[in-house]
Amino acid sequence: MQADRPPAAAGQAGNPLHGVTLEAMVTALSEHYGWEDLGQRINIRCFTSEPSVASSLKFLRKTPWAREKVESLYLFMRREVRRNSPPVHNFPPPRKPD
Repeated sequence: MQADRPPAAAGQAGNPLHGVTLEAMVTALSEHYGWEDLGQRINIRCFTSEPSVASSLKFLRKTPWAREKVESLYLFMRREVRRNSPPVHNFPPPRKPD
C-alpha cells in the first residue's frame, strides 16, 4: 500500500467502477445503446416503459440484482468501445537531425 493513498482508496485501485456514479453508468449506456436496445439487453421496466435516467436511478438504487446487471453491461460496453477504438501508441517523437 502506498503511503500517499488513503486506505479506502487503496482497496479500490483495481476497481474499474471506482468513482463512476450509477447516474453516469445509466447515462452512458442509454447514449451508447439507446433506450430500446438497453431494454432488450436488460429487460427491466425502467428501461422498457417510459424510460428516463431519473426513473431508472430510483429503481436501481433499491434493487441490487438489477444494479449488478447495469454495472456488468457498463463494463462490457467499456471493453467493447476500447476494443473497437484505434490503438494509441505513445512512441516518442522522431529525433530531428543535428
